[in-house]
Amino acid sequence: MTRRTALAAFAACALATAVAFPAGAQPKAGEPLKIGFVYVSPIGDAGWTFQHDTGRKEMEKALGAKVTSKYIESVPEGADAERVIRELAQSGHQLIFTTSFGYMNPTIKVAARHPQVKFEHATGFKQAGNVATYDARFYQGRHVIGLIAGKMTKSNVVGYIGSFPIPEVVMGINAFARGM
Repeated sequence: MTRRTALAAFAACALATAVAFPAGAQPKAGEPLKIGFVYVSPIGDAGWTFQHDTGRKEMEKALGAKVTSKYIESVPEGADAERVIRELAQSGHQLIFTTSFGYMNPTIKVAARHPQVKFEHATGFKQAGNVATYDARFYQGRHVIGLIAGKMTKSNVVGYIGSFPIPEVVMGINAFARGM
């Protein structure tokens, strides 16, 4: 198992076991905790989704019969995401990971209607009593890349590709610029 896979598994296990559930969301004695994952792309199509699914599998392996999981892949951001998240909540999933920034508003909306369910949203900034966010420290590597770019440039001109103007991307740009 690679270090990255081990970290993904550890994070998923820690979240699955450490989240405090209200009484109505506790699995009944002997029943596994039902955990849902919503993926923006096919598992094999993008590293982000692939790593989340690797963590999901490692969580199942580590926790055995204490958990079951279900994933839905290729869910577009927007109204369809809200439908998928709502269906997971209504089908008894006590913990739902929404793994794309574009799932933030649908997650918040569904969470308001399902206070007994815990939600973990990737890279977002909106939270609620039953919605937490998680992210990696991508900015650290981007800072180092900025240091390297600053040392290598001969013209004092560098570039940075920012895919979408979301907080995670802006944070990466800022870290790169500070590194330079």
